[in-house]
Amino acid sequence: MAQMDSRVLVLSVLAGAAGVSLVVAWYRSRRGRLWLSSGDEWRDAGGGGAGAALALQARQAEVADRLGALIQCVSELKDEVRALKDALPRLQEQVRTELRGRGAEGAHRTPRRKRAEGTARAEGHSSEEGAESEGGYVTAHTDTEEEEEEQLGEVGGENAARPNSITEEKDDLAVLLERADSLFKGSESEKKEGLVVLLEKKEEFGLKTPFLWRLMRAYVDAHDLATDVGDKKSHAAAGKMVGEEAITLNPMCAESHQWYAILCGLLSEYESVQNKIKNGYLFKDHLDKAIELKPQDPLSYYLLGRWCYAVAQLSWIERKVAATLFGEPPSASVHDALKNFLKVEEIHPKYSKCNYVFLAKCYKDLGQKRQALEMCNAAMSMCTVSKEDEEAQNELSSLLPSLSA
Repeated sequence: MAQMDSRVLVLSVLAGAAGVSLVVAWYRSRRGRLWLSSGDEWRDAGGGGAGAALALQARQAEVADRLGALIQCVSELKDEVRALKDALPRLQEQVRTELRGRGAEGAHRTPRRKRAEGTARAEGHSSEEGAESEGGYVTAHTDTEEEEEEQLGEVGGENAARPNSITEEKDDLAVLLERADSLFKGSESEKKEGLVVLLEKKEEFGLKTPFLWRLMRAYVDAHDLATDVGDKKSHAAAGKMVGEEAITLNPMCAESHQWYAILCGLLSEYESVQNKIKNGYLFKDHLDKAIELKPQDPLSYYLLGRWCYAVAQLSWIERKVAATLFGEPPSASVHDALKNFLKVEEIHPKYSKCNYVFLAKCYKDLGQKRQALEMCNAAMSMCTVSKEDEEAQNELSSLLPSLSA
């Protein structure tokens, strides 16, 4: 390939030089005719006087200077072509040498990767191992992380004084993730502590996908617990930035897409109409991706049901604004919302008080009061634990009278 490119380069340069030579030859013949023509015009003018003769001589001198410069350029171009032709054999040899060097380097690195993969298979490890959270989230063990571990292995091999450094780092990360999951399930003060703990370790583990999506989750908790609107918006914006890092690092992690979608939804509450609709589209796109990557996660279906229900409640003018800004308005019905809330119950019975409340809302909107009352009773039977449960209980207080009438 390098030899062919060199030939093309030489032929291109030669063609350019030949074209310039033809121009020079044409110009020489043309100059002769111009001089003759100018002389004839001068004679036809009856001599025209000394001033006309001087002007003609000046013009001829200028043309001669320009022609001389052009000929000089052609000469230099020919010299460069000759030098390039002389250098081609050496250039080809340099390319061959460089390619041989890269091939040797690849041959040196490949067996190490194969040995690592062979060892993993021998020990019975899967290529999709990951950390689990309280909701059964599993983070895929991707090629990116395998490469990181391979690089860490090389460093560990070169530094015999720290043979267990990789294991220690893994242990430290596992301990941190376990603590983060425990704090997430705790009280409000523990949830706040969870964000502080993770932020302290961001510089150390900021390139690890399981760490990043838990940091997003902690920002969601911080948003929900904050009382000041400015603080809520700040937490949502910071979490969304972490989400962008996580998805760029590993686009195949369902949890990253899921929590990024949640943060887009939260941030839309503080944005302009245009950004609100934009974040709504982002919410839907990343939630669809999360479901594609992990189709048995009840949280994703619950969130999708909430999105469908909200879209079904949009007014005509809101749909027109969305269509004007983005070409196509979001589309969903109460039936779509009901389908997703029922999917949550199928995957995880008694998943949450909120899911029962939205099931009741969907049945009420569809005119099915009996089913709506059943969902309300199911919600009432569940304990109120979280802030979201408190909101669901308030919804029940306003929903039950309308169903009893």
